[in-house]
Amino acid sequence: MKTVFITGATSGIGLATAKKLASKYKLILCGRRADKLAEIENELAAITSVKTLVFDVSNKDSVFNAIESLPTEWKNIDILINNAGNAHGLASFQEAEITDLEAMIDINVKGLIYVTKAVLPFLLNQKSGHIINLSSIAGKEVYANGTTYCASKWAVEALTKGMRLDLLSQGIKVTSVAPGAVETEFSLVRFRGDQEKSANVYKGFDPLVAENIADTIYFVLSQPDHVQIADITVLPKAQGDGRTINKNL
Repeated sequence: MKTVFITGATSGIGLATAKKLASKYKLILCGRRADKLAEIENELAAITSVKTLVFDVSNKDSVFNAIESLPTEWKNIDILINNAGNAHGLASFQEAEITDLEAMIDINVKGLIYVTKAVLPFLLNQKSGHIINLSSIAGKEVYANGTTYCASKWAVEALTKGMRLDLLSQGIKVTSVAPGAVETEFSLVRFRGDQEKSANVYKGFDPLVAENIADTIYFVLSQPDHVQIADITVLPKAQGDGRTINKNL
């Protein structure tokens, strides 16, 4: 049975993906909330073998120490899903808090780099594997008041394309999955826990849910070995691009 390593596995897309893949893969689940990881491990251990790691992807030493601490039997990692990421605030660049901008670069860009560099040696040893990076429609279009978030996801797009080229000779597939509007904790984090603002984002239309993206990831992983899905964008029916949503459907 192959092993999947998932970051940001305590909620949203990461958690939905863990549940979707549990019947076919061993799981290494990573996140910052030890109590939540323990709950998920208890739930999924009835289905598959589960290992949890507690770390913040933006902390380089914590990332490398945690991954290097894996027991030998858990180091045969076949698939890396870089899911951890956040948006912080929705303000013009001139008004945005610098700490919010730093957090998005630290988590969405540097965190992805740290985790990939720490896990990659295991894939290279096998000369096979698959890296899936969670991007966003914001990685393909820039919108007002999301400047640095968009920049961080454009970086994810560039990193994904570059990894695909660099790892081509190593037999490792690299895929970008770019969701549109997904109703998870995303907007709640962006608006600092403001329930009303978060709910307003999804009013008037049917957004994607985390399970839709988990299904997409499952589809990507289900392809024959010679098939590499490079880039897939998933939008709700009501969404035409990054900022155009029909709220009358």
